[in-house]
Amino acid sequence: MSGQGPEAAMLAELCAAGAPALVANVASSVFALEVAGEPMPVTVDSGALGGSYVSSPHSAYALYARAELDLVDVGALAAPARVALAGVDRLLRAAAVNRAVHLNNWLLSTNLQGAWRGQGLSAARHTLTTRFPGHLLGVRSVDDWSAPGLRAALEADGWILVPSRRIWVVEDLARQWRPRGNFGHDRRAVARSGLTLEDLTTLTPGDAQRIAHLYALLYVGRYSPLNPLLTPAFIEVSWRTGFLSYRVARAPDGQIMAVAGMWVRGGVMTPPVVGYDTARPQREALYRVACWLFMERALALGLRLHGSSGAAHFKRQRGAQGFTEYNAYFAAHLPPARGLALRALAKLLKSAALPVMIRRGL
Repeated sequence: MSGQGPEAAMLAELCAAGAPALVANVASSVFALEVAGEPMPVTVDSGALGGSYVSSPHSAYALYARAELDLVDVGALAAPARVALAGVDRLLRAAAVNRAVHLNNWLLSTNLQGAWRGQGLSAARHTLTTRFPGHLLGVRSVDDWSAPGLRAALEADGWILVPSRRIWVVEDLARQWRPRGNFGHDRRAVARSGLTLEDLTTLTPGDAQRIAHLYALLYVGRYSPLNPLLTPAFIEVSWRTGFLSYRVARAPDGQIMAVAGMWVRGGVMTPPVVGYDTARPQREALYRVACWLFMERALALGLRLHGSSGAAHFKRQRGAQGFTEYNAYFAAHLPPARGLALRALAKLLKSAALPVMIRRGL
C-alpha cells in the first residue's frame, strides 16, 4: 500500500478517532507500525472478555464457535462438540488470550494482506514483544490463496497457526461464475427487483446511517453480535478515504434496500460491508441483489474474489472454492503454559473440527 493511498488515510482516521468510534463492539487501542516500509494497524487489547472476534481470540474460538454450533446441524457430533468447547473456553481464559496485540488488523471480518508475505516480520515481532512483553501477538486472516507464502513465513518465525474458518473464494469469475445458471438467475432477480444500482459518489449522513443499519440487520442481527459492529462513522470514513467503494440498490423513493462495501487490495476484492433490508419478503431476493453488487463489479474489473465465510452452499453454486484460513499467534516470550494452550487448540481444531467442516462443506 502507498503511504499516500486510501489505506494510509484510513489508518490515520482509525488512529485519530479510536477503534470503538468506528467499530462499536471492540475496545482496542490502535496505533500504526511501519513494517518493511509500510504502515500497518496494530490493535492492543488488555484482556477483557466479550466483544467482536476481530480483536478477541476468546470470542473467535469459544463464543463464536458456540454460537455457530447452535446454527449448524452437526448431528450426533453436537454433544461432544459442546463438551470440547467448554474445555476450549476454560483453556483460553487460563491462557489470557485476550491480552493480545494484533498486527495488520483492520478490525474487519477479513483482513486482506495485499502484497505482504512476511517481509519485516521478525523485526516487527521483536518491537511488539519488547513494547508489550505480557501480550500474545496475533496476525489474523492468513490463507494460502490470497497471501501465498505468509503462513510459511509465520511458521518459520515461530508463530502458532490455529485454524479459524473456511473461506470461499473465486479465482476467475468469468470462468467460474458467468457460465453458470445462477449468473443468469441473479441478473434476472436484479432486473425484476425494480431497484436502481448506484455507485456512491456522494454520501449523505442518512445514507451512512442506512448502510450501517442494513449491515447490522444481516451480520449482527441475523448472524452474530460477535461480528464487527460497523458504525455510521466507519461507513463515512471508509467512503471518504476511498478505503472502501460502495454500491447500493435504491428503491424508487430513494431508500437504500441493499448495499455492498468493497475493499480491493493486491488484485483481490472482499466485501466487508454487505447488507439488505431483512424485513422484506424473501421473494424480493435482496440477498442475491446485495451479492450481485460486489460479484458483478469484481467480474467487470477482472478481480479475484474473497467471499469470506458463511453461506457456503450459495457461494459454491456461484463457483466458489473452499480454503482454510488461520490466525497466527506468537507466544514464545510468554510463560510456557500460555503457548501450550494455543498449541493444544491448534491440534484439536486440525485433527477434529477442520476435517468435519471440510467433509460437510461448511
